[in-house]
Parts: sequence; C-alpha cells; structure tokens
Amino acid sequence: MLSVSLICVGKLGEKFWKQACDEYIKRLQAYCKLEVIELPEQKLPDRPSAGQLDAALKKEAQLIGSKIPQGAAVIAMCVEGKTMSSEALAQTIGNLTVSGTSKLAVLIGGSCGMDEALKRQAKLRLSMSPMTFPHHLARVMVLEQIYRALNILEGGKYHK
Repeated sequence: MLSVSLICVGKLGEKFWKQACDEYIKRLQAYCKLEVIELPEQKLPDRPSAGQLDAALKKEAQLIGSKIPQGAAVIAMCVEGKTMSSEALAQTIGNLTVSGTSKLAVLIGGSCGMDEALKRQAKLRLSMSPMTFPHHLARVMVLEQIYRALNILEGGKYHK
C-alpha cells in the first residue's frame, strides 16, 4: 500500500479547515497509509527583511526535510510549479508506484512559501493554480486531489 506523508507548515486554526481535512483523511484510508505532519511556522515581523524571510524559510526547510521519509518521491506544492489535470496527477502517481515508489511526500509551505533549495529536491513541483491560496485551503485541496487521483487509479466513481 502506498504511504503518503503530507508535510505542512502551519497549524489549522479554524474548525472548518480541520473538518474538511478530516473528511478526506477518512476517505484516503481505503487507498493509502496517510500521515499528516504539521510543523510550526516561523514567527516574522509584519514587514520582514529579505534576510529575515530567507532565514525563516531555511529553518522551515530544515524541519520539513527532517520529516521526509527516506526513499520518498517528493512533490512540492508551489505557485511556480507545473499545473496538471486530476487525471495527469493520477497518472504521475501511478507511474511512480509502478516504478517502485512506495512512499510519497507532499510538501506545503507556510504563508511565506517554501525555500528554493527544498523545492529543488522535489521530483515534481506542482501548482494548483497561478492564483495564491491560503495554505490552510491548499491543504484541503491537496488532500482532495490525492483522494481523487487514487480513486481514479482504482477505477472509482468519485471522478466524473
């Protein structure tokens, strides 16, 4: 069974984000072994300098990197990443598993993004849209798309 680690910077504050995530976490149990890892977002002043921002992203990257399972194929969610359809994401995940990958790590940075060095480690840089979304909403969307992709691979009826 595929093992998926969703590694996120920032905690879900509002109850409705958690409820939405919990629904997809429950659904995903039939398709994979899922672990959601929440890491603390680095505190920054209201108007951080470039150096402060860079230092915070590097520290978050170290925390994220320490949680990536050994041998996992890494997907970094980032606005400059590749956009793809749900079917293409399913095919990408299917190709990874056929080629022997049994672990997937999906990374969602915090509100300031993700360190470039961490993105370079990714097998795939994936974007949901050129628009910017709150990272809490991104978590819900990523969980839903992972569910959709795995359902497509199993020939399920969720995707129409």
